[in-house]
Amino acid sequence: MSLQHGSQTPKTQSNHQPKPCGSIIDGQGREIEITEQMIQQACKELEQSRVKKARQG
Repeated sequence: MSLQHGSQTPKTQSNHQPKPCGSIIDGQGREIEITEQMIQQACKELEQSRVKKARQG
């Protein structure tokens, strides 16, 4: 029996909207969904700030 021909083949999503990874509450009490893109941007900014700090020190 081959898994390649099984009926449980993962389906790709046709929409490219990011899936929410959780949520936060902003200063006005609104719930804001956290997306993977938001996390990646935050990580990128953190890495850039670490590089900048290392060059200064």
